[in-house]
Order: sequence, then structure tokens, then C-alpha cells
Amino acid sequence: MSKVLIPTIKSRAEIERDLRRGAPLRESPGPKASSPQRRPEWLKVKVQEGENFTELRNIMRARGLHTVCEEAACPNIYECWEAREATFLLCGDLCTRRCGFCDVMTAKPQPLDPEEPTKVAEAVRLMGLKFAVITGVARDDCDDAASAHWAATVSAVRSANPDCGIEVLIPDFKGRKEESLESLARVIAARPDVLAHNLETARRLHSKIRPGFGYDSSLELLRSSKALRTDQVTKSNLIVGMGEREEEVYEAMTDLQAVGCDVLTIGQYLQPSRSWHLPVDRWVHPDEFARYKSFGETELNMAWVESGPLVRSSYHAGEQYRSASARLAGRT
Repeated sequence: MSKVLIPTIKSRAEIERDLRRGAPLRESPGPKASSPQRRPEWLKVKVQEGENFTELRNIMRARGLHTVCEEAACPNIYECWEAREATFLLCGDLCTRRCGFCDVMTAKPQPLDPEEPTKVAEAVRLMGLKFAVITGVARDDCDDAASAHWAATVSAVRSANPDCGIEVLIPDFKGRKEESLESLARVIAARPDVLAHNLETARRLHSKIRPGFGYDSSLELLRSSKALRTDQVTKSNLIVGMGEREEEVYEAMTDLQAVGCDVLTIGQYLQPSRSWHLPVDRWVHPDEFARYKSFGETELNMAWVESGPLVRSSYHAGEQYRSASARLAGRT
């Protein structure tokens, strides 16, 4: 009997290792990696820390909140914060996944802060936002992948700021016990205006670059979002410059359109660090980004495609939603 039972027992170290899905650190380039390529002129960002930037940062610091703008080193942070737009990072700043392109730290996270939904709602009010984007780290350590925490945050923001639009950029909710679809349904029931989940890269590269997720499972999550709520606006993101070919981007865009994705953002990969992240494969020219936008909106009839070197998932999110909503309304 003992020979049957003993192999099923895991040590604490093994359990914590299994909770962190993704590319192992040993497969990263390491300290001897070559220097990153020099950025072309169209990727240079001007630092502009004005009064709005400082005020917004102080609001976040005072409440112990995190933004993906800072944690993921977004190149648009100065522009967006000066325009009083920000993306909140929910569930802490430590992720249980490791993707080859992401600058959010991978480690065993702290317990969820039960006051965080109220803090986010208060910050949205103090900042005077008309459209709030809420994203978050993956929490595979939670039974429900923290979906109840997500839903509570949407409800809190809606209650405190009834005129504020809300976009959620969710992980795939692979919790310890609850099925992903049940977790997804809980968040959609809170009625965010936009439900976003990022595919990020082409099928051929997905298992290497985003190993904790799945190409087809991400598509299925977006399809399920529409099935759960037919008028739910859905959104995704693709990052280029990580080794994909142009035709593979068109294929990924077609796959997203097939599952009802309404809004798509496409931007250039910028290597967060030389030692621990994938190198930049190529700098994608603005003309190529223009071709993606034309293909998505003209050939695929997507409601909106935001495509450009410095575009990120939450870049101009409010404008994206308003433009997409107007086009979707015109089709009914």
C-alpha cells in the first residue's frame, strides 16, 4: 500500500513550483546575452513627468495600489498618466506565471487584499476617470483563480463611479479547484464594458513564449465570453517582433475574428531585460502595423484595430471602446 501512496505526496517546494506555470528561468538568455538592438527613431519615447503624472502616482502610492503601467514598464506611461488614464494591476504585483516577454515578477504571491476593490474604486473616483482598465496577475494559487476578487472590483468601481466605463484584462482563470468557465461567468456577471484576454503571439510560437497559457484555450475563453453574454464587447492583443512572420500575424487575427473578438491591439515587443527576457527578433516598421489595421478592419470587419509600434493593450482603451461600440451599434 505504501508503494502506491508515497509517490503521490508532494513536498512544499514541489507544490510551489507547480503553481508557477511558464518558461523556467534556466531557459532565459542569462547574463552573457548580447546587448539589445538599437531602437529606431519611431520607438523613442520622451519623458514628461508633469503635474498629472505626479498626482496620479501619489494617489497610487498612498493606497498601496499597483499599475501595469509601472510593473510592465509600459512606454506610454507618461502620455497616459498625463492624460489621467491608468491601468490598475489587481491581485498584487507577483505572478504565478512566467511569460518570456513580460516584466511582471514571477514568485509566490502574497494573500489577496480584501480592501483592494474599495481602494481601486476610490482611486478611480479621485483621479476623475471616465474609463478604467483593470488587469491583474495570474493567481493559480487561489481556488477560483481570484475571479471573485475581480468581480468584486468591477462591482465596487461601478458602484462608486456609475458613469465610468470599465475594461477588464483577465488571465485564463486556471485556479486550484474551480473550472475556468465558472470563474469567467462570475466576472462577466459583474458586467464590465469590455472583456479582454490577450492571445499575444502566433500559434507556432505560443507554447514557447506563453507556456503557462494555451493558444486554443485563450481563443475558447473569448468565444465563451460571447456565449455567456451576447452583447459583451471582447478584446485581445498581439505582440510582434518576437520571431513571428507577417503571415502568421494575419492567421492569428483571423483566429481571433472567428471567435467573435471585437477589438484588437497590436504593438512592438520591447525587451524588458537583456538577461531574463526574449531578445527582440526585429523592429516592425510602421507600414506593417498599418497593414495589420487595414486587414483587421477591412478584410475581417473587426470593430476596431489599434496597431502601432508603441501600442499596448490598454492604450487609448476608452477611445477604442467608444469607437468599437459605435461601429457595433451600426451593424444591429
